[in-house]
Amino acid sequence: MAEGTALAEPLRALAPRLAAGAINVSIPERLSGGASQETWAFAAITPAGQVPLILRRAPGGDFERNIAAGLSTEAEVIRAAGAAGVPVAPVRHILMPGDDLGRGFVSDRIEGETIARKLLRDAAFADVRRRLAADLGSILARIHAVPPASLPQLATLGPAETLAYLRAELDTCDPPSPIFELAYRWLVERRPADASLALVHGDFRTGNLMIAPDGVRAVLDWELVHLGDPMEDLGWFCAMPWRFGRIEAPAGGFGSRTALYGAYEAASGGPVDPERVRWWETLASLRWGLNCRSYVALFQSGQDRSVERAMIARRASENEIDLLRLIEFGP
Repeated sequence: MAEGTALAEPLRALAPRLAAGAINVSIPERLSGGASQETWAFAAITPAGQVPLILRRAPGGDFERNIAAGLSTEAEVIRAAGAAGVPVAPVRHILMPGDDLGRGFVSDRIEGETIARKLLRDAAFADVRRRLAADLGSILARIHAVPPASLPQLATLGPAETLAYLRAELDTCDPPSPIFELAYRWLVERRPADASLALVHGDFRTGNLMIAPDGVRAVLDWELVHLGDPMEDLGWFCAMPWRFGRIEAPAGGFGSRTALYGAYEAASGGPVDPERVRWWETLASLRWGLNCRSYVALFQSGQDRSVERAMIARRASENEIDLLRLIEFGP
């Protein structure tokens, strides 16, 4: 509560820029989830009522991961994607140094659900579940069609650049993982040629999607956005960790590849190359496995002793199994 109270004062000064007629703000409340950024829920208070908002900011106000696009860039991309018809949480304000809040932005608070367990099991989502694979294929096509001229400057991360990043991460593994090394060699030997560049979300998956019983409300967490191969997003979305136990439904646990790919192509995302998707899906399992391994060191060092971090750390072995399956049998 103390930190939320401290944030309230600078947000109060911003209130008139966040909502028409706003005269005050509620005390921000820190939301759970979100491993790399702070997310705070609050409301701008106007004579007509409260306007629900979200403050997304760097941890402590100024820390950002070196692989992230940067929160101001993320906000600009969200605006461009929204203008191109992608469902997003509209950005109302990008934080400036004089706002005394650090790096981040304020957006609308969208109602819906992100928790995979509820989306995949609860009766309230039974009807929408049947069409989510297709709906999300269409949304991915819209993301990849966002005009480059409308975007801020973004990093280009194709197969070669991504492999170089993973090699650096592998070199920090102590002890090394023979299966991770095998997967890396498999990826190097089958590295696809560079594709035409498109906007890539970078973390499009169940958990980063705000969904209501009537459909997808918003695509969230654009911090890994970059220019690259659009098949990367398809491979990441279909990776085993993001099926949350529904291994028979590769499209995020919701449905089939046929529904996902068919809707993507119908929405003019271009032809889906299954072999490129397989390559990116294998890379996704290695990338997530390395992330899990990194959390082991964080937990053991005492830097982060949270139950969430410990649970993610133990999943490194699951990714080793996924990698062996992908290499031997394919998706």
